[in-house]
Amino acid sequence: QVQLVESGGGLVQAGGSLRLSCAASGRTFSSYPMGWFRQAPGMEREFVAIINWSGGSTAYVDSVKGRFTISRDNVKNTVYLQMNSLKPEDTAVYYCAATIRRTTISRQSQAYEYWGQGTQVTVAS
Repeated sequence: QVQLVESGGGLVQAGGSLRLSCAASGRTFSSYPMGWFRQAPGMEREFVAIINWSGGSTAYVDSVKGRFTISRDNVKNTVYLQMNSLKPEDTAVYYCAATIRRTTISRQSQAYEYWGQGTQVTVAS
């Protein structure tokens, strides 16, 4: 059974940093893209960042460019999201996503069939 387990969320002051982790088990994703989405209350789930299998290709939503960095460790089957200069508008539940149906990155949530349970990130002003 495939599981994606996020950790690292919490409450932080504006301008602070958090590092999210997503550990996969049940199969390896070392040849496939993994990424992060988020959902704020009353809002649609939004793409945040994605990384290809090697880490050589990444993409970010414009609102986090220059502040967030996605990375992965294929030995640990884990993807990370380093979030710096956090803003109150970054407050959301952050979800890890993965797929074995494609090898190229996609910003569309429909492209990913594996999801974590989510981790809450709250940024206080």
